[in-house]
Formats: sequence, structure tokens, C-alpha cells
Amino acid sequence: MPIDPAATIPPDTPLSKLPGFDPREVPVLAADEHLPAIAPAHLAPEALRQRFAWPPQWQPELRLEPAFTNRRTALASVLIPVVTRERPMVLLTQRTAHLSTHSGQVAFPGGKRDDTDVDAADTALREAHEEIGLDRALAEVIGELPTYTTGTMFVITPVVALVRPEYHLALNAHEVADAFEVPLDFLMDPAHHRRHALEFGGSRREWFSMPYRDGERERFIWGATAGMLRNLYRFLAA
Repeated sequence: MPIDPAATIPPDTPLSKLPGFDPREVPVLAADEHLPAIAPAHLAPEALRQRFAWPPQWQPELRLEPAFTNRRTALASVLIPVVTRERPMVLLTQRTAHLSTHSGQVAFPGGKRDDTDVDAADTALREAHEEIGLDRALAEVIGELPTYTTGTMFVITPVVALVRPEYHLALNAHEVADAFEVPLDFLMDPAHHRRHALEFGGSRREWFSMPYRDGERERFIWGATAGMLRNLYRFLAA
């Protein structure tokens, strides 16, 4: 069921709570074929280590979503796990359908910071172990990206780590329905960064999507996850 643009909908309504909303059905305004893809040599593990060790001058493209709540901000972290295969891959999750926020969406492993966490990386590694059973001994943290604030007021620090390919996962069935890998070079090619926009309740929402065909299944990456990947692209392209 399509959204009626004339319907009375509060402007602070989350996209996922809009009646009839399906991000796959929102028209694509454009893709960014005019921007250069990151060369494969720059996506190799040692190149990524060097980039984070000596970062360039750059500005993230996306930092803040429209707020959907008046609650106080909460610190959180996600892990961007780059699996060091011959062709580097990014490990992502599919959230379970019953969760109260971002249900069914593609996401990075991660969550809210605990008082016992030492820093953002500790949060990301702990959450990755709790959600998908990723052994932190197999993850080499190489750096962080600037924070990304979601509409639900989570201030997320994306933590980038190189993950050895011999990892074994144990999914937390309450939170994670599936885990899968997407080639890093696919995600770092702006020709796959599709722009969307939707107007309702007198406001306009804009976001990226990066759909990936995994065999016969489409992995629809969008929203905050796509936004953080876009910032990773900007960081590597600077």
C-alpha cells in the first residue's frame, strides 16, 4: 500500500513506522556514477590500516537524521567488520522482524554502550560477540569514523575492524535473523549508492540505499547502515 502524501502524518514519524512504507518501493532519484570507485588496491588490509593510521582531511557527508523522539541521546557503537579474504568483504546482519526498532533491516552488529565498556571499540566488539558470536580475538580494530546520530537519538560510533576469515558465528536468534557478507568493492563504488527522498507531513526525508544481489536474494542496505558506508567511502576517497 503506497503512502498518501496528503495524509496527516506527524513530521517526526520514523520512516519504518509510516503506514504502507517499504523502502524498496520508493523511487530512485539518482545514483552517483559520476563519482570514482575506490580502487581495489586501496581496499586491501594494509592499505586500510595505513589510511586509518594517517587519515586525510575530510568531512563526513552524513551525520544527523531527523529526530523521531525527545528522549536524551544515548551512546552506541557498531562494528564495520571487513573480512580479509582475497576479495575483502563486509559482514552484515539481518535484524529479526519482531524488534521494536529497525526490525528486519540490514545492519552492522552493535548496540548501546554499557557502563562497563572501556571505549567505543569495546562496545562494538562486545555487541558483535553477543549478537553474532564473533570472537574479538579475530577482529583487529584499525580505526573509527565520526559519529552518526540516528532519529532515535543514538549517537553511534562506527568502529572499523579487520576480521580474519576463519571466524565462526553463533547468531543470537532474538536479535539476528541472518548474517552475510557483501564485497567491500561493491559498497565502495558510488554507482551502487542510490538516492531516495519522500515527502510527507510537510517534511522531506532523504536517504541512500545499496541493494546487493546475493544469489537469488536481494540484500537491501539502506538508512543508517547505508549512511555510515557512504561516510566510509568519503573517508577512503578523500
